[in-house]
Amino acid sequence: MSNKLLIKNIKSLVQVREPEVLKVSGQDMKTLPCIENAWLAIDNGLIADFGSMSDFPGILDWKDLEVIDADGKIVLPCYADSHTHIVYAGNREGEFVDRINGLTYEEIFARGGGILNSAKRLHEATEDELFEQAMLRLREMISQGTGSVEIKSGYGLSVDSELKMLRVIKRIKDLNILPVKASFLGAHALPHNYKNDKQGYIQLIINEMLPIIAKEKLADYIDVFCEQNYFTPEETKLILEAGKKLGLIPKVHAEQMSHFGGIKVGVECNAISVDHLEYCNDEDIALLKQSETMPTVLPGAAFFLSLPLPPARKMIDAGLAVAFASDYNPGSSPSGNMNFMMSLGCVQYKLTPEEVINACTLNSAYAMHLSHEVGSIALGKKANFFITKPISSYAFIPYAFGSQLIESVYLSGIKQ
Repeated sequence: MSNKLLIKNIKSLVQVREPEVLKVSGQDMKTLPCIENAWLAIDNGLIADFGSMSDFPGILDWKDLEVIDADGKIVLPCYADSHTHIVYAGNREGEFVDRINGLTYEEIFARGGGILNSAKRLHEATEDELFEQAMLRLREMISQGTGSVEIKSGYGLSVDSELKMLRVIKRIKDLNILPVKASFLGAHALPHNYKNDKQGYIQLIINEMLPIIAKEKLADYIDVFCEQNYFTPEETKLILEAGKKLGLIPKVHAEQMSHFGGIKVGVECNAISVDHLEYCNDEDIALLKQSETMPTVLPGAAFFLSLPLPPARKMIDAGLAVAFASDYNPGSSPSGNMNFMMSLGCVQYKLTPEEVINACTLNSAYAMHLSHEVGSIALGKKANFFITKPISSYAFIPYAFGSQLIESVYLSGIKQ
């Protein structure tokens, strides 16, 4: 296998940045730097050089060099998917039908469905079964252009099952196929056996789960579902601060079903991101502007549950950076296809193709502390990119929402 790769005659090399650009905000999200008729050189899994074919330097050393002619094709950095739940057992299409027949997400949860349904199935599955199912999902995501991913626990809701999930995520991470970040989401819902003892479950998270997770280095982040009937802002803060003491960085599931204060507590705890944001308001936008927290929109979940749309357009117009992620999970967003998330961004949220590409690459990489490594075409970054089929422009990707337009995906310069 060659460790040197040259791609020439690229119709458009998209998202070309200086390495120190780690996110883009507000008006800058409308700009997407490209080189037309370009070449890209990869060496030892990293981006070594790039430029225009008009000043192509020529090749001095052809030894072990693979050359690809990308005539008519576009090259983009791989998508960074900063919010997924791809470690789960089975699926929940029965609840999909229940919702079509008129039941709400909350009613399904009250009947033992939703997160509790996934928790029951996960408890019964072996670690190997979970790993194999998650890898099938991950391989599909990679084929659709994803080149880095965050994966959450949260369907365990017991010491053993949460640790089982996190160990599966660690197995995926240790394969070194792509950058993987792990989030501990023990506070995703209240398990059946604690339904009358919420404080007991919170203490279980803080006193039993967290010390083992920290000792075994099983997570990068700590996350909480801050929502009515789940965890209050005060409880969220307590759990996040306990995680911070053990070196975990906060994230928050915020303002999904109602305006409940999750963004405020996320900003107070210096969360790297607050995610969902269907009920984000002007006060929240002002708080986010004073912070380094990345607001992350999950368009698949709002689409699948028919929720109000998060105010992504308003956030960007207010000067914020915005990230998009898939929320790939069995109950509310059973897809990790970031091309479709970009289409939703353009059609439903009125973002430009430039804005959605920035939201799905550089800004979503920032939302998992990876934008120094992936998310743009920049010298020294990981060679995680994809080559499209021959298409007219990058705007064709969100436009042709039902088409598979990616011809090949490269992770660390290796074709997948």
